[in-house]
Amino acid sequence: MSATPNTVAHVDLDRYLGTWFELCRLPLKWEPDGARDVTATYSLNDDGTIRVDNRCLDEDGKPTQALGQAKPVDDSNARLTVSFLPEYLRWIPFTKGDYWILRLAEDYSVSLVGTPDRKNLWLLARSRDLPQAVRDDYLATARAEGFDLSALITPAQSGKMVEIPPS
Repeated sequence: MSATPNTVAHVDLDRYLGTWFELCRLPLKWEPDGARDVTATYSLNDDGTIRVDNRCLDEDGKPTQALGQAKPVDDSNARLTVSFLPEYLRWIPFTKGDYWILRLAEDYSVSLVGTPDRKNLWLLARSRDLPQAVRDDYLATARAEGFDLSALITPAQSGKMVEIPPS
């Protein structure tokens, strides 16, 4: 096992944009274990960065949204940094998280994403469910890359986008 997980060789960001359903993840301090209908929608900003729109229903069924910005760190587009701080605070050091694409289906229908410290992991898909064999295969990749999946969370997923009420 290498010091850091391997990523895919190249990601076509135009194909990666759009909505992804979170099928499972390792626990996150900013996302309740009981969150459901978790999605991430990626779109291109005018400056070439990626707009990140994460949505879910929290443990009480309340819609929540986190808006952020992602930026590739190299030409492969497989390693990105993400910040959910307000734009005027994004210059502060150590406020960005890693988003490494470890495995990606040829048709961009399934993505395995993790962090180099192996503490965060997400299995994402364009649909709300995957055949068990595909899911198991992607999670086997995570294990082979050194991720401990003993605390894996599988959120309920209806396949519906969470609507955020106007503020």
